[in-house]
Amino acid sequence: MRYYIIAGEASGDLHGANLIRALARLDAYAEIRYWGGDSMASACTETGVKAEQVKHINALAYMGFIEVGMHLRSIARNIGLCKEDLLRYRPDAVIYIDYPGFNLKIARFAHRHGLHNYYYISPQLWAWKKGRIKTMRQTLDRLYCILPFEERFYAENHFEAACYVGHPLLDAVEQFRRHADKDILSRDRQHIVALLPGSRRQELKRMLPQMARLAHRYPQYRFVVAGMSLLGEALYSSLMPDRPANLTVAYDQTYSLLAQARAAIVCSGTATLEAALFDVPQVVCYRANALSIAIARMVASRRVRYISLVNLIADQPIVTELIQGDMSDRALDRNFEAIVRDCTDRDRILKGYATLRRILGDGGASDRVAQDIIDDLRNRKK
Repeated sequence: MRYYIIAGEASGDLHGANLIRALARLDAYAEIRYWGGDSMASACTETGVKAEQVKHINALAYMGFIEVGMHLRSIARNIGLCKEDLLRYRPDAVIYIDYPGFNLKIARFAHRHGLHNYYYISPQLWAWKKGRIKTMRQTLDRLYCILPFEERFYAENHFEAACYVGHPLLDAVEQFRRHADKDILSRDRQHIVALLPGSRRQELKRMLPQMARLAHRYPQYRFVVAGMSLLGEALYSSLMPDRPANLTVAYDQTYSLLAQARAAIVCSGTATLEAALFDVPQVVCYRANALSIAIARMVASRRVRYISLVNLIADQPIVTELIQGDMSDRALDRNFEAIVRDCTDRDRILKGYATLRRILGDGGASDRVAQDIIDDLRNRKK
């Protein structure tokens, strides 16, 4: 069968790659056309599936209300390109991975043209834009949730096509552990601190300079930035002009870094859950355009008390969150020292991570999604 997959960000690229592996394993005749990144490209090569990339994620990832507004013309062009490409390709299934601002527009279009829509990684409507549920009910054949509380949320809002499939990061981390160099997994964690400043240029510019200053204040630790080669080494260098000897960048090696780290300073996003699954105590930080933050606070549901996935899923403050003005050097130092030195704080966080894993349940999300899509398509053809 022919699958058209749309991922617009680094996390979606990772989950898209594992979904491609599952589809190739379960459907010997799979053909894939996709919007994604290097991980999805590698999965296609690795499985030998017939595939073609339409556009790379580095031309798609924008964050925040202001940044998105500045790129509306580019986004509109990409939406137009995607619509035209869909009609030419006429896939059996269109699979959307997160990226709701773009994907929900395409889903409406695809539904009008008789295509079958499968949405993997539900938009966070429990936080904001709950009004989108009506459109999603009308346009999606299936909605696959990766956060345990989302299935109940959609059931309460009469969306029966939504189901919880588990979190795909459980599979991604387990896959890394199976294939990683055992030397990496057994190394001493005493002195390495991971800095994860985000996967988008805008995040990097706001987060990295302040994170990097920690290396000047704590020369006894080795600080390693989880870099992304697609953003270019020049960008990282420009944001750390006076880089000390104990601060380095490791490109495209986030999991290897987390497997060796004693502690981490993490930009809010998927990486917070990744750090937790590697049992790395962390401080979660976030800075954005001030107007974007103000708008987000106005439209976010009052039920949303946390920004990090770790705290959201557990529904309790397992890790410290420093947002906007709270992310001062003094606050960063105080919380960094707590997770890198204080046994009490470290033990509390690690116990919280154990609770988190129990809530998430078992892995296998990619296989469940792939099998359900294939079964649904086959049933329609009977």
